[in-house]
Amino acid sequence: MGSTTDTQNRSVIGHSTTDKVVLFGGLPLLGLVLGYFLPRIADWASTLGWVPFQGPLKLIAGWDEWWVSVICIVIGLLAGVLLAAMALEDTLKVTVTRQSVEFLKNQKTVTVPREKVAVAFLDGKEIVLQDSSSRELAREKHDQLKSEAKQIPAAFRAHGYPWSEGGDPHADRFRRWVPDEPELPPTVNALLKARSKAFDQGDKGKADLRELRDEVTKLGYTVKDKEKKQYWRPTTPR
Repeated sequence: MGSTTDTQNRSVIGHSTTDKVVLFGGLPLLGLVLGYFLPRIADWASTLGWVPFQGPLKLIAGWDEWWVSVICIVIGLLAGVLLAAMALEDTLKVTVTRQSVEFLKNQKTVTVPREKVAVAFLDGKEIVLQDSSSRELAREKHDQLKSEAKQIPAAFRAHGYPWSEGGDPHADRFRRWVPDEPELPPTVNALLKARSKAFDQGDKGKADLRELRDEVTKLGYTVKDKEKKQYWRPTTPR
């Protein structure tokens, strides 16, 4: 999902018109079809003893009035629209101009001024921006397909951003974090310990991972995640 749209003044990664058509056309249509056939599906499923929720299924199957189908269709349509809106909101939108880079996801915006960016690169599925001291200004996971991800470097270069084709210039300085890492201050160890508990906490955990990462950055260290493991390095240059 996603695409890169270029104009003279900006490049937009994600949230393409095609995405919106597919989401707001396809999902509501699917919901409408499922809603229409729901009484029939319930009638069939109520004959299978191993299917759970037999009570509600038999209740729905017993309603054969026309208005039941209408209500199910409306509910399916609304559910499809809601799912489409949630999917679009959960897709990263990146707007690149000569003045700044803007990351938008889940109604939260992170804006990085152009003059602060010393290098930009991809670290796996994440777009990373660093300043001249190697501090990370942004690390955001994109939603582009592998073929579309090739357009991301072009979008940044088109607006004058220094792009590292080889990835993170400081990648060799990262070390895997272990509890009570002796080379880290106690405060940083405490923050990383709290982060380690957030990986399996759903949306709340994602928010904590981001917030605690920012706190670690303020203390002069950079942290990144890979397969629920944390890797750290000092932010200051060698």
